Amino acid sequence: MSTRNRSRARSAPPVGPWAGADPYALALRTGRGPLFLRRTDGWLLPLEVERWCARADPVDRAVLDRCEGAVLDVGCGPGRLVAELAARGRTVLGIDVSEAAVDHTVRLGGQALRRSVFGPLPGEGRWGTVLLMDGNVGIGGDPRALLDRVAGLLRPGGLLIAETTVVDVDERSEVQVVDGTDVDTGGHGAFPWARLGTPALLRYAGRAGWRTAGQWTTGRRRFVALRSRSPRSASSSAEPANSTALISSQRARKPSADRPVADR
Repeated sequence: MSTRNRSRARSAPPVGPWAGADPYALALRTGRGPLFLRRTDGWLLPLEVERWCARADPVDRAVLDRCEGAVLDVGCGPGRLVAELAARGRTVLGIDVSEAAVDHTVRLGGQALRRSVFGPLPGEGRWGTVLLMDGNVGIGGDPRALLDRVAGLLRPGGLLIAETTVVDVDERSEVQVVDGTDVDTGGHGAFPWARLGTPALLRYAGRAGWRTAGQWTTGRRRFVALRSRSPRSASSSAEPANSTALISSQRARKPSADRPVADR
């Protein structure tokens, strides 16, 4: 697949601070921070921009070794994980509401769409693995709603790998993305976010019918692997999890800037 043939979605601009010319977009373009999530009470959570914009590190690669079938990276950011999986010859798609993130992922050699996980996506119900890395288990501020959505994206018995916080926390709050110049004045519009430690995620997952497939700590980062339910009536004719049709199923019928994935 040639670089000139790659294309990405230009769907309706998502609502939220990750989507425009904001501190997050600037940080991804420059590859460095400082960048924070700021709660309404002023508490700051540093974001690891430099690590996100680098290539996949050994901890990342060990996580990716666990992936099964076709992989959907939710909140792919600048695309280090998508690029690493693509380099391994895996079927992988990143989604992010930030245009800067999608651009960066494509430049690294991955495929990405500018989409929200809660909007329509290619291959729903057929992905082998969904990734929620770098705190993305907090997307939407409602862990149960996110887990339900991911279950609908995975094939029966599919795998979710989520990165949790290093402390036992179960927090939902409104946050803003701010850089070093606006930590006191507030950045862009507030949006809901959640922070979950491993125990909290396992509680939500258990109530939603997920099965725990593993939990581990590596390089001071913590991860949980969850297996979606396998209905007794799961179709034996389901499309194979590693089929490239997963990310070509929404290819535009005519050439346009709205094509979600590359031509093949």
